[in-house]
Amino acid sequence: MNDSSWGAPQRARYVGEWLPPDQGPAPAGPAYDEHDAQQTRPMPIVPDFPDAGRDAEDRNDRDERNDLDRGAAPLSGPLFRDEIPQEPMPTPEPAPEPPQRKRAGRDLRAAIGVGVGLGAVIVASLFIVKAVFVGVIAVAVVVGLWELTSRLEERKQIKAPLVPLAVGGAAMIVAGYVRGAEGAWVAMALTALAVLVWRMTEPPEGYLKDVTAGVFAAFYVPFLATFVAMMLTADDGAERVLMFLVLTVVSDTGAYAVGWRFGKHKLAPRISPGKTREGLLGAVTFAMAAGALCMQFLIDGGTWWQGLLLGFAVAASATLGDLGESMIKRDLGIKDMGTLLPGHGGIMDRLDSLLPTAPVVWLLLVIFVGSG
Repeated sequence: MNDSSWGAPQRARYVGEWLPPDQGPAPAGPAYDEHDAQQTRPMPIVPDFPDAGRDAEDRNDRDERNDLDRGAAPLSGPLFRDEIPQEPMPTPEPAPEPPQRKRAGRDLRAAIGVGVGLGAVIVASLFIVKAVFVGVIAVAVVVGLWELTSRLEERKQIKAPLVPLAVGGAAMIVAGYVRGAEGAWVAMALTALAVLVWRMTEPPEGYLKDVTAGVFAAFYVPFLATFVAMMLTADDGAERVLMFLVLTVVSDTGAYAVGWRFGKHKLAPRISPGKTREGLLGAVTFAMAAGALCMQFLIDGGTWWQGLLLGFAVAASATLGDLGESMIKRDLGIKDMGTLLPGHGGIMDRLDSLLPTAPVVWLLLVIFVGSG
C-alpha cells in the first residue's frame, strides 16, 4: 500500500453519499463528479395549489355553516376574558294606567241646559194657551221633516218632496186637534196624494223611491205627532200631554242612568251598541213608578195600577222608537239627524221615542178614563 492512500477520501457509492477517510478505498465504479452531484440533488416537493389560501377559507366557512346547522355556537365573542359583554339594562315597564271612568257620549251640560229650556217652553205653552202648544208641535214636525228629507238626499240620493210634506204635516196637526182622528186620517191621505203629484214635475228616474220615502216621512213624523194634539182636546188635555212627556223622559233617563252604571249585556248590538238589557230594565222600572204616581194624582179618574201598565207600555214603545230611528241612522251612516240642539243632535233625535209613544198613550188613556 503506498502512502498516498492514507487519508484520501473514498469514492461514494451513489450520488450525495459522503464517506469518512478511514473507511478504506472506494469501490470500483464510475468516477464521482461533484458538479454532477449538485445538478442531480432532489428538490423539495411543493404542492401546486395556486388558490390554497382561498380554499382554506372556503373550507372554514363550510365548517362553520355545518356547525350552525348542527346547533353548535359560532366562534365569536370577545378575545380576552376582560372583554366580557355588558348585559343591556332592562327597559322599565310603563306604569299601569289608572282605570278610566265611563264617560257619556254627549256634552251633558249642554244637553241638560237645552232640555230644561225646551221643557220650559213646552210647559208654558201647554198650560197658558193650548193653541200655542199646537203651533209648537207643528214647528217641531216641520223641522223634523226637513232634517229627515235632507239626510235622505245627502246619504241615499232620495229626494222626498219637502214642500208638500211640510204643508201637509202642519195641516195634519191642526186637523187632529180640530177634528180628531177622522181629520188626521183625511189630512194624511191628502198629504200622500200631494207627494205623488208634486214629484211628477221632475224626471221619472227615481220616482218610486222618492214618493215611497215621502209617504213614509208623512206617516212617521206628522201623523204620529197628531196623537199629541188629539190628547190635548180632552178636558184634562194639558195634564195628559204632560204625563205623556214625563213618562217618556223618565223612561229615557232611567235607561241611560241604569245602563251607564250597570249595563253589561247588550240589548241590540247590531242596531244600537250603547243600549243594554239593564238599561231597558231601568227604563221599565222608572216609567212604571212615574206612571203610577201620575195616574193616581194627575189624571181624573185614574188609578195607580193603570199607571203601572201605562208606564210599562211607554218604556216598551219608547225603546222600540229609539231603536227604529237608530236603524234608520245606521242605514244612512250618520250619528245624529241634525245639529240644531247642542248635546242632543237634531229635533228628530228628540222625537224618536216620543213619536211612537204618542198613539200608545192616547189609546190607553181612552181605554182607562175615556176621551174626556
